[in-house]
Amino acid sequence: MNKNMIGGKKKKVTNILGMVVLLLLFAAYMFPFLMVVINSLKQKRDIIKSPFSWLFTIKGLSFDNFVKAFTQMDFMNAFKNSLIVTVCATLLVTLLASMLAYYIVRNNNKISNLTFALMVASMIIPFQAIMIPLVSVYGGSLNILNHRTTLIFMHTGFSMAMSVFMFHGFVKGSIPVALEEAAYIDGCTKTQTFFKIVFPLLKPIISTMAILNALAFWNDFLLPSLVLTDKKLLTLPLSTYSFYGTYSADYGTIMAGLLLCVIPILILYIVLQKQIISGVVAGAVK
Repeated sequence: MNKNMIGGKKKKVTNILGMVVLLLLFAAYMFPFLMVVINSLKQKRDIIKSPFSWLFTIKGLSFDNFVKAFTQMDFMNAFKNSLIVTVCATLLVTLLASMLAYYIVRNNNKISNLTFALMVASMIIPFQAIMIPLVSVYGGSLNILNHRTTLIFMHTGFSMAMSVFMFHGFVKGSIPVALEEAAYIDGCTKTQTFFKIVFPLLKPIISTMAILNALAFWNDFLLPSLVLTDKKLLTLPLSTYSFYGTYSADYGTIMAGLLLCVIPILILYIVLQKQIISGVVAGAVK
């Protein structure tokens, strides 16, 4: 038998086995999300009796859980709070991190290198180690908790290190200095050069970091729970906590509320999918 035919068959078998493994991993990864979708359409008794049963094996399929969740969690108000916090924090992180990373890359001195090293080192400090002193200082001493502005400020600060690290690598590897020199010759200032020449070239990494930061801000529960206590200021993850009672929980409403929280950020990911992939690939190559 021809060696090329044998090698071709082995390659096909390997590809088929690889595809089967990928499909199994995909099914295992999507199974919890699928269970949330299915149980959100069940009544509470059906969830408790048979949480893993499919929709065609039970009776009582309805969308009442979504209506109840929408009303009980005050979805529109919580959505507004989450949107304000997420958009403002994401914009601030994107702007400040890109500017700082650009400055560090183009000003290679001891102060810049020390600043970058400290920011990278701060990434290893877990939030749980500083959350109690943080609340004590901001709540006890400064008394500025329970404000959306405070939450936006904290989100921005905690996300700066990773964002600067990502922007730093992209600017260093993908933005040629010759473009900036040409802009200076044409009479642009450093500020104009950054916003008119450099910043538009950062589109791939901006899209990547925007979705990563927005996803983190939107889904965060721990930090908002420490900062916000007023019901009018609760974000979507915090509003879902209202479904948990002292001795029981309405699982169907919880599942529906979780889906209502996920849908907006899922739409954002789908819209920016191409930019995210291109940004990740560009960062990996560089």
